Amino acid sequence: MIDGAVARKTNTVSEFGAKLDTAADFVFVVVCLIKLIPILDIPKWLFVWIAVIALVKVINIVSGYVMRKEFVAAHTIMNKVTGILLFILPLTLQALELKYTGAAVCTVATFAAVQEGYYIRTRKV
Repeated sequence: MIDGAVARKTNTVSEFGAKLDTAADFVFVVVCLIKLIPILDIPKWLFVWIAVIALVKVINIVSGYVMRKEFVAAHTIMNKVTGILLFILPLTLQALELKYTGAAVCTVATFAAVQEGYYIRTRKV
């Protein structure tokens, strides 16, 4: 989670590293979903919300590729916040109901996905 900050501090940022970071983030989310979905009682509305966020992210990837002929990922603050919240989410399940923590994470993730799409379409990344 801190690899980007370390790379910037040590002046070792590379395009390969940025793409590897994006791939690692994707794998992290997919593995979390694969491991958590079977053991959690996820409300249907939350499951639909997660699917909509995933659809927006796919649209962002496709539109970035169509516009630039390369895969584009926006490493925004909100995407990083979403990642941190996803990392923390399983730790909260003993104390808080999933419908509340899941809604909070999905709210941030929705904003991050929309922001990412805006940045890709306006070429701010």
